[in-house]
Amino acid sequence: MVTARTSSILKGAVAGVVAGAIALAVGELVAGILAPTPGLVAAVGSRVIDLAPASVNEFGKQVFGLKQKTALTAGTAIISLFIAAGLGIASLRRPLIGALGFAVFGLIGLSSIAVDSQGSPIAGAVVAGAAAVAGVASLFFLTSQIFRTSPATDQPPITSPNTTIVSQSSPISARRGFLGWALAGGAAALFSNFVGQAFRNSTSAEGARESVTLAPVVEADEVAAQVVSAAGTDVAATPGITPIVVPNKDFYRIDTAIIVPQVDPTKWKLEIKGMVDNPRTYTFEELVQRASVVTPVTLSCVSNEVGAGLVGNAVWQGVPLTELLDEVGVQAGATQIKSQSVDGWNCGFPTDLAYDGRTALVAVAMNGEALPIEHGFPVRLVVSGLYGYVSATKWLSTIELTTLEDFDGYWVPRGWSKYGPIKTQSRIDTPRSGGAVAVGTETSIAGVAWAPNTGIERVEVQIDDDPWLDAELGESLGINAWSQWRVRWTPTPGEHVIRVRATDASGYTQDETRRPVAPDGATGWHTIRISA
Repeated sequence: MVTARTSSILKGAVAGVVAGAIALAVGELVAGILAPTPGLVAAVGSRVIDLAPASVNEFGKQVFGLKQKTALTAGTAIISLFIAAGLGIASLRRPLIGALGFAVFGLIGLSSIAVDSQGSPIAGAVVAGAAAVAGVASLFFLTSQIFRTSPATDQPPITSPNTTIVSQSSPISARRGFLGWALAGGAAALFSNFVGQAFRNSTSAEGARESVTLAPVVEADEVAAQVVSAAGTDVAATPGITPIVVPNKDFYRIDTAIIVPQVDPTKWKLEIKGMVDNPRTYTFEELVQRASVVTPVTLSCVSNEVGAGLVGNAVWQGVPLTELLDEVGVQAGATQIKSQSVDGWNCGFPTDLAYDGRTALVAVAMNGEALPIEHGFPVRLVVSGLYGYVSATKWLSTIELTTLEDFDGYWVPRGWSKYGPIKTQSRIDTPRSGGAVAVGTETSIAGVAWAPNTGIERVEVQIDDDPWLDAELGESLGINAWSQWRVRWTPTPGEHVIRVRATDASGYTQDETRRPVAPDGATGWHTIRISA
């Protein structure tokens, strides 16, 4: 049996949750109108990412993978609503507690939006202020309904010192009255959030992206023909193997942006500054017209565990970075290239690496089309042989020449190495670990191996403790792209352990020792276990 006290507490919790939902939704509505200003949940989530230790961020990546931001956003909203439920219960006795609680929420949101690169103190005050006022007003109204509709014969022991009972309705009608208002508040929150998202989406850069016409490049046809040829080999046709070029929709995404920046390319400019003789800016149209290089490059995240999927190969089109650097004139002593995104994220790598012959592009296109929004439209950096956390700035806004001593990129103070060369690695795509294969039937063991800026020379597979077998390599797209490989095998009955290792063109064979991703990338041979 639910007592009157328990009923009141439950109603207080519901009032708090609804008021909290309304506050967050109103914040999203106002932020959507002021886009690209982030909403409260996104801004607070971004601050969590910025302030959390590297170990916490890495734990989130390992547990949630590509859904990390979704999990963080949902978690932030759920925690906020739990706290709001507590404020609702506390407000039954002391309404001031609820008001103060929402004021604190507002201050946290204000400070988070104020320091966000896509926000400002004024925008933060407007968004957080509107959310706090909506939350407090909703909470006061809903808690007043609890007391106003409580019948005299069923008064809860918790009473408001400022509210008199004016209704003599039955307990059932009392509950219906309160629940009706609560449901109406919930519907209002959903509607406000929907409208806020609609406003934000109306400023989307997708329309501008779709209208981009890439400059014709002679080598593009040659690269396309090479990709088609490589994709048509027997190795590439192995069921379960990763495509030689990963489609844009399937390419991995790792960044700190909870809200994907929506950049208007007509207003965007790339600024190159710092230790240069002639600082200057470039428009998007200028870079599109000068995007003379089309080439495959495999990118990898430093958080990619052995055998995992935070790695992908794509065909990129862009302007050679050194071409722009030569135009501005790099000064002696400028030992580091710092790059920054429109959302404030930054990284850096040694200047010498841009000039050592590797592919380093100010990229405008990916797999034959303008960069997808989530992969950096309108412009990003692509540097072969370097993990993304030191080089692959999306939504690029500035390039600054500085020194290695004067700047550490975003992830370096959080425990990651200042230098991020991609390690030689290989992965088994098929069969899947834990699966089963048919005894006596020829089976393909296949996957990919990569050593960007060096190239793959050899891939070997070991089954149980048998001698290593040389894998058949697919057609190469060059030293910067990964290689597909395959070994044919006829399984015998029982459990089997299969491992793979790669040797790059320098003669280096990847390290067997299993090491974690921090601070500069995982090592070890990918190993699977299957049954036959």
